[in-house]
Amino acid sequence: SHKHKLDFWKSKDMCLNYIQDAMLQKQWKRAAEFLTFYIESLEKDFSTEYMGPSEMIWRIGTEILCHCSHSNMKEFNSFIEQMKTLGVKRYLKVCLEHAFHLLCNGRTDEAYQSLSLAESWRFGEQTTAQDKELKLIQAYRGLLDYYNWSKQKQVLLEYDKNGFEDLSVEQEMHNSFRKAAVSLKEIIQIPGVWDFFVQCYVDMLEFYGDHEEARQVLSEYAYNSKFPANPNAHVYLYQFLKRHGEPKKSLISVLKILHDIVPCHELMIDFHAMLQKSKKRKKRRLGLEVIFAALDYAGWKENVKAWSCLAGQVKQITISEKHLEWLKQEWNSRKDWWPAFHFSRYLAKRNWQENESLAYEKALVAGILLGKDCKYFKYVSHQGCKDQKKKFRTLKKFMNKHSSVYLRISG
Repeated sequence: SHKHKLDFWKSKDMCLNYIQDAMLQKQWKRAAEFLTFYIESLEKDFSTEYMGPSEMIWRIGTEILCHCSHSNMKEFNSFIEQMKTLGVKRYLKVCLEHAFHLLCNGRTDEAYQSLSLAESWRFGEQTTAQDKELKLIQAYRGLLDYYNWSKQKQVLLEYDKNGFEDLSVEQEMHNSFRKAAVSLKEIIQIPGVWDFFVQCYVDMLEFYGDHEEARQVLSEYAYNSKFPANPNAHVYLYQFLKRHGEPKKSLISVLKILHDIVPCHELMIDFHAMLQKSKKRKKRRLGLEVIFAALDYAGWKENVKAWSCLAGQVKQITISEKHLEWLKQEWNSRKDWWPAFHFSRYLAKRNWQENESLAYEKALVAGILLGKDCKYFKYVSHQGCKDQKKKFRTLKKFMNKHSSVYLRISG
């Protein structure tokens, strides 16, 4: 009847609220009891609508079993198998998460077997509908093949070191490579973020000396416009090129794109160093832009190396009095907020107490950009001279000599 249906849905919603409340309070046993009542009520429901095990039951049940102290792998596997049998529309998704759970519990062989069975699963139209999940199943099975290859490689390398030879291990290793290579090569051609899969595939290619194929894979991953913008893709390409002694021109080209995507990436220190060594004015100008941009981010505020890079280039420009326009251009867009962000008296005091080297580099930059009367420079130089630190006395003399630079930068 209509009234029965209404009462049933009210009870169902109330039960779900109790389950949610118990889970939020980490009362896993209580949540399990309510989930049992919830499932039983679905089974006893006399309404004409079919009520199969929803994704909600699978998600909640998995979460509860993962946290229940008394539950074991046998119980978990039993529950998952029921979800696989009854939830055909999400069969491969359940298989994938089951494999993850097995891996988290150190059951690599069982996870591999589970993925292999899932890979061979076919169920009419549902197979096509779950094509994306099937690709992931193949990819993770390939990842486990790579894992086996990696283990066997270590064994062989150990044998070589001791002058031994084992053809069976070598054969098994090559078999794992072939299986992993097929799966990984296929998955990384699909537009997406496949960082770890790409790294594993490249690792195998490099081991077998196929550097051209590895380079092609990394270039495709970084530059193919069908793939989403991914800073890591450019990092992997840069690291590969650097490992194989590629010219600096190629390295700079890769890091320029990385700078455009993530100006605060840790590799910007390397990028700045390369640009500074260039004889071309355009690249040295870019180097100043790169290091200024990196220090715009809070995560770099106490990066001694970054401040040292900026101080070095700023000092060089100040002494030569060439390219002061570069400094002026960079400073104009920052002079309203950098003083409070980097050069307050509070920061001067803290930097001095925690890291004298950082305080010195920042004081040099602050003195040139804000003048010798700025709070940061005055505090740090005073403390340094009071402690009779020679480099701070030298810094003070340097600022007195080049005080006109501040006036020219400030306009």
